[in-house]
Amino acid sequence: MANEDQKDFNAMLNDNKDMPKIQVITDEKSIAKYGGNRMYFAPPIDYDKVMKRVPYGKVITIGKIREYFAKQNQADFTEPITAGIFVSISAWASYQRSENETPYWRTLKANGELNPKYPGGIEEQKLRLEAEGHVIISKGRTNIRYFVKDYETVLFGLE
Repeated sequence: MANEDQKDFNAMLNDNKDMPKIQVITDEKSIAKYGGNRMYFAPPIDYDKVMKRVPYGKVITIGKIREYFAKQNQADFTEPITAGIFVSISAWASYQRSENETPYWRTLKANGELNPKYPGGIEEQKLRLEAEGHVIISKGRTNIRYFVKDYETVLFGLE
């Protein structure tokens, strides 16, 4: 995202954009990739609500949130692009509020990767996760990425 200081992320968070909804897709490549044709779209506020449930010392991935929404809504999968956007909106909305914080730093990308699109970028997320006892490791030589070590052992279950 760009120009974060000029956007009202809390307004975006509360704009449901005609969601939730299920869309039936017909693209064979997408059906094969995602394992079905019923694609669920969750509104931004739903991501925020789930992210608020993740307790101190635990983490969750965007993928696990998507799986949860699909299961809860009898869909085959949850749309991935809006999921990433809405998680970022939730993070920035929390950053703009003075109360009712969403612990967005506990929501990771795939494979436990830290999210550079959060407020303060990787460094801020790294500091917050380390303060909760997580070990952050780096991978790569030129395109260095950061991950929570053994994140699977501290995944928060949504069931």
